[in-house]
Amino acid sequence: MTLAFIGDGVYELLVRERLLGSGSMPANKLHALSVRRVCASAQAKAYTGLEEVLTGEEADILRRGRNANTTKVPKSCTPDEYRKATALEALFGYLYLCGRVERITELYGMISDQAD
Repeated sequence: MTLAFIGDGVYELLVRERLLGSGSMPANKLHALSVRRVCASAQAKAYTGLEEVLTGEEADILRRGRNANTTKVPKSCTPDEYRKATALEALFGYLYLCGRVERITELYGMISDQAD
């Protein structure tokens, strides 16, 4: 799904910005922390935490992203986790392309509060 392609970059940038705000640490540690937060299983947990706070329009995008056809699922996650991660990325991509940066920040704040 095209929205997930851009949303993946948006989500990763948000994760990296949040990690930088938590203090100075070596790049390899930052990278390891980042990878744990952007993996499909972590994004699937974030998906579950956001479902109840979305508008109808956002829920539709999430649903479309989850139902998108995926050809390959990485071995590191289940097909369900991968679909949820794709849906979350699609939502962030959609919001980014609509210029809704404040909403992205709000939703990511909820996600990162759960992860911390």
